[in-house]
Amino acid sequence: MKLIIQIPCFNEAESLPSTLLAIPRQIPGIDKVELLVIDDGSSDGTAEVARRWGVHHVVRHATNRGLAAAFMTGLDACLAAGADIIVNTDADGQYDGGAIPALVLPVLEGKADIVVGDRGVASNQYFGPIKRRLQRLGTAVVRYLSRTDINDAVSGFRAISREAAQRINITTEFSYTTDMLIQAGRKRMKVVSVPVGTNRTERPSRLFKSIPQFISRQMVTIARAYTTYNPLRAFVSVGLALAVIGAMPVLRFLWFWANGDGNGHLQSLVLGGSLVTLGVITSLMGVLADLIGANRKLLETSLKRMRNLEDELVAVRKRLENGDSAVTELPRKRRA
Repeated sequence: MKLIIQIPCFNEAESLPSTLLAIPRQIPGIDKVELLVIDDGSSDGTAEVARRWGVHHVVRHATNRGLAAAFMTGLDACLAAGADIIVNTDADGQYDGGAIPALVLPVLEGKADIVVGDRGVASNQYFGPIKRRLQRLGTAVVRYLSRTDINDAVSGFRAISREAAQRINITTEFSYTTDMLIQAGRKRMKVVSVPVGTNRTERPSRLFKSIPQFISRQMVTIARAYTTYNPLRAFVSVGLALAVIGAMPVLRFLWFWANGDGNGHLQSLVLGGSLVTLGVITSLMGVLADLIGANRKLLETSLKRMRNLEDELVAVRKRLENGDSAVTELPRKRRA
């Protein structure tokens, strides 16, 4: 059983060593622990620091592509390196590396596909009162939309099984955290939370410049992810709301018309008819989006099978390199 701990980094040369030191190298139930650093276009020599500190795998973006892209690059690299379990943590030292054994335990026991580290937002001493309220509100929204039982939706401290990692496809350019949970809920993955310790971070977040910016970008990410994986419900709900609102002025016009006073209230009929028509069109868009979503599921299934085939090819290649004579001719042809 191989565990790879991935660390997305952007100009983290100063904080990365202490983060690496806090990560345990031996974990019960894990045969091998490896480290992977994703250097997201750093200009301070983060990749070189990672290599000096003995990181097993270092991948680098030529330019800064954002946290979500770095996360997906890490997942792909971990899968290619043969990870059975992947843990994602931050380079700023916010998450307690000593909690990794507890984080991976539900995956090891087959009780979860994804485990989210719960920072205890309501009582975390490093969170201000405004941040606590916003985090709790955001988590409640994501919990409702994703139908997952999580306590800290934006925590990036996560353990992911190999199969779950193969099925996750992050499309947002901001943050993977909420998108991933909504996907997991839609794909019927088992998601659990475990309490984890946190440390004080001295530098401001590089993911966002202000709380309002963070809120607005998270709202867009949540809305996009929910609409992507629940298009029929999202569009039909909006369509019905428009149709109901539009029906009110139409009924108003009919009331006056029935009482012989319809000539002076044509504006109500025009406005109401427009809203009802828009509601019907929006609902039809939901049906079309749902059909497109069905096609996306087929594509994701094909991608999952391709990744499984890659795993088989890697296994065959290793057996060939070890001189295993039991390898059949068919895998040899695939290898070619």
